[in-house]
Amino acid sequence: MTWIEAIVLGVVQGLTEFLPVSSSGHMRITSALFFGRDAGASFTAVTQLGTEAAVLIYFAKDIWRITRTWVVGLWDRSVRSSLDYRMGWYVIVGSIPIGLFGFLFKDQIRTAGRNLWLVATTLIVFAFVLAFAEYWGRQHRTLANFRLRDGVVMGFAQAMALIPGVSRSGGTLTAGLLLNLTREAAARYSFLLAIPAVVMSGIFSVGDVFEPSAPGTSAPSGAQMVVATVIAFVIGYAAIAWLLRYVAHHTLYVFVLYRVALGTLVLALLMTGTISAT
Repeated sequence: MTWIEAIVLGVVQGLTEFLPVSSSGHMRITSALFFGRDAGASFTAVTQLGTEAAVLIYFAKDIWRITRTWVVGLWDRSVRSSLDYRMGWYVIVGSIPIGLFGFLFKDQIRTAGRNLWLVATTLIVFAFVLAFAEYWGRQHRTLANFRLRDGVVMGFAQAMALIPGVSRSGGTLTAGLLLNLTREAAARYSFLLAIPAVVMSGIFSVGDVFEPSAPGTSAPSGAQMVVATVIAFVIGYAAIAWLLRYVAHHTLYVFVLYRVALGTLVLALLMTGTISAT
């Protein structure tokens, strides 16, 4: 991997991780379009440690409060009715689907799942699903009304993002809107829900990133991996604040249009042979 490749991909990861446009899809497309190869699923997973570090810092007070209340609630029944205690369980239960499917389909995710025909198609298809959720959702429920069912549904939606192009944040936001959550409530739970899955995925991928098994995958040096992750952290931190402000006052249709446009462009490039699907 070249230094410019590591820097560009770090920027792309930071910009797109929290937007409903699929950061893994963007990493795959950027690698193919500008560098003629695939940086690999492991590289994406490790750079996501940077963006998740941004989440940990941005929501540090909320995370500490939820964690402390959950631990205390394991033996103190008096706090079990609180939202913080229940939210701890909602994040744990919601994280199970992506952990299970990620383990079962690890090889497919790193190979066939990164085919650009699939990435482009999922970008377009799930754009329309997001548009439907934005139109149909009543958005009258806040986190105070959050239930275990919501966590399970959004957890399965997050698991679908194992396919590049679906978008983890896009999937969870879509599910949240279909459950009539407000955009801001869905986004906040989405941030919390990502922490266990993304952190564990990044940690388990550290070894693979330097010795990728998928053919045509570029391998970074340790220094390049660190720089890309730090860049993703800095840009990702700014993206969190921007997205929370944006969803509080705007619809998600702009992301729908962007996904359709990008997916259509990638399909056109594939059809003309400008880029390779694998």
